[in-house]
Amino acid sequence: MIATRILWGSPLPPTRSGIADYAAELLPHLSHQADVTVLEPPGWQPPGRAPWLSGLRRLPWDAPTPAGCTPLLHLGNNPYHLWVVRRLRLFGGVAVLHDTVLHHLLVEEAAADQNWQRFGEELGDAHGHAGSALAQARRWGYIGLLDPFLFPARAAYLRHASAVIVHTRLAEREVKASCPGLPVRQVPLAVAQPAAGDRQAWLGRLGVRGEELLLVHLGFLTPAKGLAVILRSLAALSELGVAARLVVVGEGSEAGAFEAAVTAAGLDNRVRVWGYASEEELGGILAAADLGLVPRYPTAGETSAAALRFFAAGTPVAVAGYRQFLELPREAAVRIAPGRAGVADLVRVVARLAGNDRERAIARTGARRAWAEGGHEPDEAASALVAAARELTGDVA
Repeated sequence: MIATRILWGSPLPPTRSGIADYAAELLPHLSHQADVTVLEPPGWQPPGRAPWLSGLRRLPWDAPTPAGCTPLLHLGNNPYHLWVVRRLRLFGGVAVLHDTVLHHLLVEEAAADQNWQRFGEELGDAHGHAGSALAQARRWGYIGLLDPFLFPARAAYLRHASAVIVHTRLAEREVKASCPGLPVRQVPLAVAQPAAGDRQAWLGRLGVRGEELLLVHLGFLTPAKGLAVILRSLAALSELGVAARLVVVGEGSEAGAFEAAVTAAGLDNRVRVWGYASEEELGGILAAADLGLVPRYPTAGETSAAALRFFAAGTPVAVAGYRQFLELPREAAVRIAPGRAGVADLVRVVARLAGNDRERAIARTGARRAWAEGGHEPDEAASALVAAARELTGDVA
């Protein structure tokens, strides 16, 4: 059997990007099932003797696609993917969509190239008169916080793609609706099971005392991540006498504002902002957590690697109960109302878990099952990705 040949294009470590982490986790498994060549992002330097690079060929990001290769170009909604969309415009390929909202990326590209005329034309092509009017309003400085989510602009990029691979059923439906006739396949997102370390040791290191419930937020700190909901919930739990402690893992634009809000709320003794976590640190923190927090609102249609990382560590999550989050199993992902209305729900969830060892144990079992049965183990996810690439390109080898 002739191996499927794949040309991989995505952010790569040492970039601190969730999709770069995904690439490092998946590529060793993918290289056992396909002949993989990795595109080097502009200015990228290999991170020493990284095991995940072993045996992989590399090409400059703008090199022509080798004959017989299927380009898998990974699109996410941040500037790390600017070179990927430039590549897609040049050569086409199969788009692997990690966010279904690409409006922010379209803005970043226009700002980088100073090509706002193209931005207006493509937003208009994607969304008709409303898209053109929105582009014109932006030129005059009028920007609505929900505009990117209401006008996702995915068609601006996907019209250059030969096919699309997504990670949720909702993403598949949305791509088919906005790009009729474009082949789409759904595959599980690969998330490796972390090395957990000693849970009790990590609880001590994180300052968890007695019967305190450990809540953990994971991911880049942006306004949409629900940090205000988390902080209001923690303040209410404190007033109710529910013993809970919060650890926030991640970096981002909201880190300083969040720390200031913690101090203003008088919660410094209950909150620890960890910042960036190494692989070892992340495994320990996630396994020590009693409940992961993913109250994201609004959503860019992301697959939520954060929720899956909690599951892989055997930790249940609280998620905003709408859109793609509704696809997560209920026994592992408790739903709370989106936005500020989620405060009361989250308080009830934490208060119910506090002091209830049996319910926490059941939730942990559900989280482990959600990861295992969801096909997220990297070797299994790599098989699904190879199968989708073969089917989409007509490769029957």
